[in-house]
Amino acid sequence: MWVLYAFGSALFAGITSILAKCGIKKTDSHVATVLRTIVVLIFSWLMVFIVHSQNQISTISTNTWIFLILSGFATGLSWLCYFKALQLGDVNKVVPIDKSSIILTIVLAFIFLKEDMTLLKWMCYSNWCRYVFND
Repeated sequence: MWVLYAFGSALFAGITSILAKCGIKKTDSHVATVLRTIVVLIFSWLMVFIVHSQNQISTISTNTWIFLILSGFATGLSWLCYFKALQLGDVNKVVPIDKSSIILTIVLAFIFLKEDMTLLKWMCYSNWCRYVFND
Protein backbone atom coordinates (compact mmCIF):
# COMPACT_ATOMS: atom_id res chain seq x y z
CA MET A 1 0.00 0.00 0.00
CA TRP A 2 2.88 2.39 0.74
CA VAL A 3 3.90 2.20 -2.93
CA LEU A 4 0.55 3.63 -4.02
CA TYR A 5 0.96 6.51 -1.57
CA ALA A 6 4.53 7.07 -2.81
CA PHE A 7 3.35 7.25 -6.43
CA GLY A 8 0.53 9.56 -5.36
CA SER A 9 3.08 11.76 -3.64
CA ALA A 10 5.19 11.91 -6.80
CA LEU A 11 2.16 12.71 -8.95
CA PHE A 12 0.95 15.51 -6.70
CA ALA A 13 4.49 16.89 -6.26
CA GLY A 14 4.78 17.11 -10.04
CA ILE A 15 1.45 18.87 -10.33
CA THR A 16 2.42 21.14 -7.43
CA SER A 17 5.52 22.36 -9.26
CA ILE A 18 3.57 23.35 -12.36
CA LEU A 19 0.79 25.04 -10.38
CA ALA A 20 3.31 26.85 -8.18
CA LYS A 21 5.22 28.19 -11.17
CA CYS A 22 1.97 29.49 -12.65
CA GLY A 23 0.98 31.02 -9.31
CA ILE A 24 4.18 32.95 -8.67
CA LYS A 25 4.51 34.66 -12.04
CA LYS A 26 3.20 37.95 -10.64
CA THR A 27 3.54 37.31 -6.90
CA ASP A 28 6.42 37.53 -4.44
CA SER A 29 7.72 34.04 -3.68
CA HIS A 30 7.46 34.59 0.09
CA VAL A 31 3.81 35.64 -0.15
CA ALA A 32 3.16 32.62 -2.35
CA THR A 33 4.77 30.37 0.26
CA VAL A 34 2.52 31.80 2.98
CA LEU A 35 -0.60 31.27 0.88
CA ARG A 36 0.44 27.69 0.09
CA THR A 37 1.18 27.05 3.76
CA ILE A 38 -2.25 28.32 4.82
CA VAL A 39 -3.92 25.95 2.37
CA VAL A 40 -1.77 23.03 3.57
CA LEU A 41 -2.56 23.91 7.20
CA ILE A 42 -6.33 24.01 6.60
CA PHE A 43 -6.24 20.82 4.54
CA SER A 44 -4.15 19.03 7.19
CA TRP A 45 -6.52 19.96 10.04
CA LEU A 46 -9.47 18.98 7.89
CA MET A 47 -7.93 15.52 7.36
CA VAL A 48 -7.28 15.15 11.12
CA PHE A 49 -10.96 15.75 11.85
CA ILE A 50 -12.21 13.62 8.94
CA VAL A 51 -10.29 10.57 10.19
CA HIS A 52 -11.07 11.40 13.85
CA SER A 53 -7.45 11.42 15.01
CA GLN A 54 -7.57 14.75 16.90
CA ASN A 55 -7.63 12.88 20.25
CA GLN A 56 -4.14 11.53 19.56
CA ILE A 57 -2.55 14.98 19.78
CA SER A 58 -2.45 14.85 23.59
CA THR A 59 -0.59 11.52 23.49
CA ILE A 60 2.37 12.79 21.45
CA SER A 61 5.66 12.52 23.36
CA THR A 62 8.06 15.43 23.90
CA ASN A 63 10.65 13.76 21.67
CA THR A 64 8.13 13.43 18.87
CA TRP A 65 7.11 17.08 19.28
CA ILE A 66 10.75 18.18 19.00
CA PHE A 67 11.40 16.17 15.84
CA LEU A 68 8.14 17.26 14.21
CA ILE A 69 8.81 20.92 15.02
CA LEU A 70 12.34 20.68 13.60
CA SER A 71 10.90 18.93 10.53
CA GLY A 72 8.43 21.82 10.20
CA PHE A 73 11.27 24.35 10.24
CA ALA A 74 13.14 22.35 7.61
CA THR A 75 9.97 22.15 5.49
CA GLY A 76 9.42 25.90 5.76
CA LEU A 77 12.99 26.68 4.74
CA SER A 78 12.74 24.18 1.89
CA TRP A 79 9.53 25.76 0.62
CA LEU A 80 10.95 29.30 0.81
CA CYS A 81 14.01 28.25 -1.17
CA TYR A 82 11.92 26.20 -3.62
CA PHE A 83 9.47 29.00 -4.40
CA LYS A 84 12.27 31.54 -4.85
CA ALA A 85 14.08 29.14 -7.18
CA LEU A 86 10.86 28.54 -9.15
CA GLN A 87 10.29 32.26 -9.41
CA LEU A 88 13.79 32.82 -10.80
CA GLY A 89 14.35 29.66 -12.85
CA ASP A 90 12.72 27.18 -15.19
CA VAL A 91 10.66 24.38 -13.64
CA ASN A 92 12.56 21.76 -15.64
CA LYS A 93 15.82 22.96 -14.07
CA VAL A 94 14.65 23.71 -10.53
CA VAL A 95 12.72 20.49 -9.88
CA PRO A 96 15.54 18.01 -10.64
CA ILE A 97 17.87 19.92 -8.31
CA ASP A 98 15.16 20.06 -5.65
CA LYS A 99 14.63 16.32 -6.01
CA SER A 100 18.34 15.70 -5.41
CA SER A 101 17.17 15.73 -1.81
CA ILE A 102 16.37 12.08 -2.49
CA ILE A 103 20.06 11.22 -2.55
CA LEU A 104 20.78 13.27 0.56
CA THR A 105 17.87 11.67 2.39
CA ILE A 106 19.04 8.16 1.56
CA VAL A 107 22.60 8.89 2.66
CA LEU A 108 21.36 10.47 5.90
CA ALA A 109 18.99 7.52 6.50
CA PHE A 110 21.94 5.17 6.04
CA ILE A 111 24.10 7.15 8.49
CA PHE A 112 21.59 8.09 11.18
CA LEU A 113 18.77 5.53 10.88
CA LYS A 114 20.98 2.57 9.90
CA GLU A 115 18.82 1.82 6.84
CA ASP A 116 20.34 -0.48 4.23
CA MET A 117 22.25 0.71 1.18
CA THR A 118 22.40 -1.72 -1.73
CA LEU A 119 24.40 -1.77 -4.95
CA LEU A 120 21.17 -1.46 -6.93
CA LYS A 121 20.24 1.74 -5.07
CA TRP A 122 23.64 3.29 -5.78
CA MET A 123 23.41 2.32 -9.46
CA CYS A 124 19.99 3.95 -9.77
CA TYR A 125 21.17 7.11 -8.05
CA SER A 126 24.30 7.38 -10.17
CA ASN A 127 22.15 7.10 -13.32
CA TRP A 128 19.78 9.72 -11.93
CA CYS A 129 22.71 12.06 -11.23
CA ARG A 130 23.99 11.72 -14.78
CA TYR A 131 20.53 12.54 -16.10
CA VAL A 132 20.13 15.62 -13.89
CA PHE A 133 23.58 17.13 -14.33
CA ASN A 134 24.19 16.43 -18.03
CA ASP A 135 21.99 19.30 -19.16
